[in-house]
Amino acid sequence: MTNSERKRLNGEAEEEEEDEDDNLNGGLEAWERSYADDRSWEALQEDESGFLRPIDNSAFYHAQYRRRLRDRSLVATTARIQKGLIRYLYIVIDLSRAAAEMDFRPSRMAVVAKRVEAFVREFFDQNPLSQIGLVTVKDGVANCLTDLGGSPEAHIKVLMGKLGCSGDSSLQNALDLVQGLLSQIPSYGHREVLILYSALSTCDPGDIMETIQKCKESKIRCSVIGLSAEMFICKHLCQDTGGSYSVALDESHFKELIMEHAPPPPAIAEFAIANLIKMGFPQRAGEGSISICSCHKEVKVGVGYTCPRCKARVCELPTDCHICGLQLVSSPHLARSYHHLFPIAPFDEVTPLCLNDPRNRSRSTCFGCQQSLLSSGNKPGLCVACPKCKKHFCLECDIYIHESLHNCPGCESLRHSNPIVANEG
Repeated sequence: MTNSERKRLNGEAEEEEEDEDDNLNGGLEAWERSYADDRSWEALQEDESGFLRPIDNSAFYHAQYRRRLRDRSLVATTARIQKGLIRYLYIVIDLSRAAAEMDFRPSRMAVVAKRVEAFVREFFDQNPLSQIGLVTVKDGVANCLTDLGGSPEAHIKVLMGKLGCSGDSSLQNALDLVQGLLSQIPSYGHREVLILYSALSTCDPGDIMETIQKCKESKIRCSVIGLSAEMFICKHLCQDTGGSYSVALDESHFKELIMEHAPPPPAIAEFAIANLIKMGFPQRAGEGSISICSCHKEVKVGVGYTCPRCKARVCELPTDCHICGLQLVSSPHLARSYHHLFPIAPFDEVTPLCLNDPRNRSRSTCFGCQQSLLSSGNKPGLCVACPKCKKHFCLECDIYIHESLHNCPGCESLRHSNPIVANEG
């Protein structure tokens, strides 16, 4: 057989392979397959005029939100629960080769980094007195990316610059590292670990059961969110330390699971000991003042706060003074932590008949944003009402009140409008 005949046969074989690949992919180009996998056309529906518009999923998402809100309220009312408002949380991120899998688009690592960024911001919004640290695991080694601190931007900046997958994952090395770091936390602080695990195995240098027992003795609550399948050792770790274990089905489910760890969890009964905590309220430095920051050992101009005990300069709040160890906070931090102790009760859903009541036209508008509660064609839409003041609110205001405002505008208006009557003796 001549060389020209070999080339011709090889060319025919390559063409047959390409034809087989095209048949398997339905004859679609690469850019077409990316849209076919997303199936974005299923998110459209036809309106009354025959035009295509996106499906309105607000009612579905609001129903999920109200279900979680009811479950949280039910737990709070059925038992007297002590919550940890001063939390010290380490987030352990698995960056082994399993994090490079593409079952989450574009990869597990990219999805985890995106959701961790949102979680860090939400965590500090709901826990202003708490601190976070980041730990990564790859090549069988656990590395501490950031120490415990109260700056979300600092954590996010370091995390985004250290993304990369390689090697195996070691759950024991990660637990040993965070156990040594959290063992130095004062007794009033609630020690927590949140592990975002992508691998289906763990490569450990010793007996991981001994490490789990150390975490339990150190009063560390360990929770795991898996991105693959359920693992016995992760479930055993969470059961022994009082944490929670769950496996994400997709990106939206992973977002829901990680955000459930933002509110303060109930304190473990045997560890819930009441303590008096000494805190300092530092003063903000003047604009032209020059001093050395005790956090970074650098000269700062007009930035930071002064410790009331030792007069040292720190960059951000809340934090612990690096010189005298005093916990430094501000009064707004304490005020924002207050709502976890007395949460607002879930609002009641309103039937459409109440909105069409001609005796009270004020019910057809949202008390919060003053927008109409009637949809197109003056048909009553979905809305809720406060069980105390009976004011009506739209779905967006309902979420804003319970997640951000933590006060009912209707109840506050009634409280301020009622005159104070003095008792005459």
